[in-house]
This record gives sequence, C-alpha cells and structure tokens, in this order.
Amino acid sequence: MIKAIIFDLDGTLVQTEPLKCLAYARAALELSSDSLSREEVAQACQDLIGVSDAETALTLIQRFRLEDAAQARMAELGVDTSWQAFMEMQMRIYNQMVDDPGVLRREQLPHNIALLHEARQNGYKTALATLSSREQTSRLLGMLGLSGAFDFVATQDDVKRPKPDPEIYQLVAQELTIHPSECLVLEDSPTGVGAALAAGMWCIAVPSSLTSQAVHAAGLLDKRWIVDDPATVKAVVQRMIAEQQLNNS
Repeated sequence: MIKAIIFDLDGTLVQTEPLKCLAYARAALELSSDSLSREEVAQACQDLIGVSDAETALTLIQRFRLEDAAQARMAELGVDTSWQAFMEMQMRIYNQMVDDPGVLRREQLPHNIALLHEARQNGYKTALATLSSREQTSRLLGMLGLSGAFDFVATQDDVKRPKPDPEIYQLVAQELTIHPSECLVLEDSPTGVGAALAAGMWCIAVPSSLTSQAVHAAGLLDKRWIVDDPATVKAVVQRMIAEQQLNNS
C-alpha cells in the first residue's frame, strides 16, 4: 500500500528551471570575452536539467571555457574554485529574479501543488526530495506558502551523491520510516525518475516542456506513467495507487 507521496521541487512544484538557466546565461556572459550568446548557454543548461547545481556549473564553465575568468572572481566571491565562483554569480542573479513573489506565483504548477495538499488531507505522508540547497529550498517553500506542507524535506545538503543515485530517496524513506515500495514519487526529469526507481519506489513523471522529450526518450517508465497533460496528474496517481494495491492483494 502506498503510504507516502514524495515530490521533487524544481520543475515539479514550481517551474524555476527556465529562470535558473537564464541566470546561468547572464553569469556566463558576464565572464565571457568571446561572442557567447545567451541562448546558447541557456540551451546547454536546459540539457542538464535534473542534475545537481554543482555539476551544472562545472559542466557549463568547462564547455564555455570560463575557468580563468571565474577564477579571477574567486576572492571577491569568497569561494575556493572557479566553478563555485560561477555558481555564486548565477545564484545572485537568480535570487534577484525570484525576489519578486509574483514571479514564483506565476511559475508554480497548480495541479501538482493541489495533489500535494490533497495527499496530506487523505492521510498520506509527504516529503520533498530536491537537489537545490537547503537555504534555497526553504526560501522557495516560504514564498510558495509550502513551508509546513511536508513531513520531511531532503536537499542536496543532506546527501553525498546526487540524483540519479537513489541516496536522497533512500534517506526520505528512512526518515519517514516507510519501506521504499510504499512510496510514490513525482519527478520531472530522467535523472529524478532514475533515482526514484533505483530506490525501489513507484514513480510518475510530470515533465515540463523542457524535459518532456528527454523523459519519453529515456524509456524508464511505461508511457501511462508519464503525465503530458498536467490536469490528469491526479487521475494517473489514483490509477497507480490502485494498481499497486492490486499487485499486493
């Protein structure tokens, strides 16, 4: 029996990914002396949706040869590596974007948030498993009015290995004292789906326009567990719960 429903944050409850990619693009242009385009960096960032912030920053800084320029900013930004300097620049730009609560309200995903509230009302335990930092996660949840919506919140600060490693979902199951097979996960990217499945959990993908193609191409889930129409997410969750109960009867 499903006893817990676990949600990803970025791309699942709120569509922050385009904002993050735009912030990376602006930071890259600030560092680059080449004829780098914002669109080029943003597209490269979109291809990395679902991986950790650290891996994204490291990949982008290497791809666009920004190491030297970022290294020159390390002391100013109080960090020890060039990729950390790049990530700090990106975070400052991103935080300025979301300082306006209206920005996040426009980007929240209402059907998934409604599912979260209904899950709690129906007695399911709820948790969050995100590769965002704890500070950033707390800030976003507060701005979305979701600070008290979870029985447990796991962030990148709580694990050593990012998704698609199952560590973060194993941690959630442990903290909720629920067996992984009794957990249902909502994710938006192939890496997140892979992490949930590797942890032995049930999983439904709710991809955005940025991740839909990759989720379908990954072939990790039967197509009936990929929600292309957000309005149907509740029905798909109910169908998976019913099937899980039938399998265990």
